[in-house]
Amino acid sequence: MRDMGLRAIYPKRRLSIGDAKHKKYPYLLDGVTIARPDQVWASDITYIRLPKGFCYLTAVMDWYSRRVISWELSSTLDADFCVSALDRALSTVTPEIFNSDQGCQYTSEAFTGRLLAAGVFISMDGKGRVFDNILTERLWRTVKYEEVHLKEYGSLAEARVELDRFFRWYNGGRPHQSLGYQTPDEVYYGRVLAPAG
Repeated sequence: MRDMGLRAIYPKRRLSIGDAKHKKYPYLLDGVTIARPDQVWASDITYIRLPKGFCYLTAVMDWYSRRVISWELSSTLDADFCVSALDRALSTVTPEIFNSDQGCQYTSEAFTGRLLAAGVFISMDGKGRVFDNILTERLWRTVKYEEVHLKEYGSLAEARVELDRFFRWYNGGRPHQSLGYQTPDEVYYGRVLAPAG
């Protein structure tokens, strides 16, 4: 392929490219024990192949329970879809710390401004330190192996419908070994809400 000047068509490895003009925040999670829901949320971006290109998926995840608080799809890598997912998550409850990489979507004033206005401490992965956001990377592995790679979405709208179904099942129906074989919903709501009656 190199000799013929051909290149494979797929997104480049790094979806979140930093912007030198945006403020970067330090990583706050070294040595922190995550002991309760809404203590730490995190977000990241992955891509999904469509018949005519790609779409991009972001999710806001509670690290303690592994629950996906919100998610969003976009046909572009503009910050808007990340801000939309954040707004939806913040409309339910406010975390103590929010962790992300240093991509321009997460360092944008629109994104960090929402967090600062809500009184959330901002944490960002160190440059080139993929293990700083390992739980979100594991989420992407699960999404890809248990949903995306098993199907061929015909459009962005179809991907949205199927991913909505998947995340409802992931939160409410998929037990996790790391959670003592409970679902993310069981762990998240079991600690946040008192039982009715």
